[in-house]
Amino acid sequence: MIHDVVSAKHRDGYRIELAFDNGRCGIVDFSKYLHRGGLFERFRDMEFFRNFKVNEDLGVLTWGDEVDIAPETLYSEATGEPLPEWMMADAPSANQAVHRTP
Repeated sequence: MIHDVVSAKHRDGYRIELAFDNGRCGIVDFSKYLHRGGLFERFRDMEFFRNFKVNEDLGVLTWGDEVDIAPETLYSEATGEPLPEWMMADAPSANQAVHRTP
């Protein structure tokens, strides 16, 4: 089940406290995103990083119209719960061919 982000509060540095639609909450340290490059390079600008919002329609944390992070990822990182099986690296992809034996 996907749990939407319903509120977010900057704590310090790259840490944001998140609350979800099921009442669970926790803190996510976004400093690890600094090393991912691409759009996450924007996080190096602390003013940009601190200017996040909760998109209530989508239930995600967003930075402008540029960056958002899947609520499943945020929930897992904030609560310590595992990612849904379909998000695991070794889970079969919908794009993988199905091999059937005759």
